[in-house]
Amino acid sequence: MRSFKHWTPHYIISRLIEKWYRCTHAAEPWLTPDAVRFLEGWLKPGDTALEFGAGRSTRWFAQRVCSLTSVEHNPGWYERVKEMTHTEGLQNVSLLNKALEGNPSPYVAVADLFADGSLDFVLVDGRLRDACANACLPKLKAGGLLVLDNADVYLPSAVITPNAHRSGVEAPGWDLFLEETKTWRCYWTCNGVSATAFFFKPC
Repeated sequence: MRSFKHWTPHYIISRLIEKWYRCTHAAEPWLTPDAVRFLEGWLKPGDTALEFGAGRSTRWFAQRVCSLTSVEHNPGWYERVKEMTHTEGLQNVSLLNKALEGNPSPYVAVADLFADGSLDFVLVDGRLRDACANACLPKLKAGGLLVLDNADVYLPSAVITPNAHRSGVEAPGWDLFLEETKTWRCYWTCNGVSATAFFFKPC
């Protein structure tokens, strides 16, 4: 039976605010508002970017970086995003449809298309997030940024959301991720419903 324990006054208010925000900012990525505002000032026209999980974020990022590779596992959704990029004439997007299954996973293996230290920005917002995040760490430039959406579901934090972990991680791969990024600067944003976390690779 579904639990409604998370339906606290704080959550209900946060959820209503989130719904209003999504309706009034329909062109923005489905990240926390603070995360979007931060990225508006962070991303640069010369950046090389990679995102796991295509969607309206693909358009938004493509308008702000030089080159974007976007990976999607769902064939139907891939076709919808492909049509959107074609209709809007986004020439700087390489949209890939990759299967999740395999050893290694073709979806995760997209990270291997990039040389170590070649990416300015990575968004992990699709499937197999721990594997994708770990695969991208060496691909980031010094000073590069990895963004993990719904980070509260996977990593321990102090944020207040229905799915927040107070200790431990969602899967063993996240232990490796936390070990590899323990010296990185980390910044969390939260809207009371979900959280987006930023990991800055040391220069």
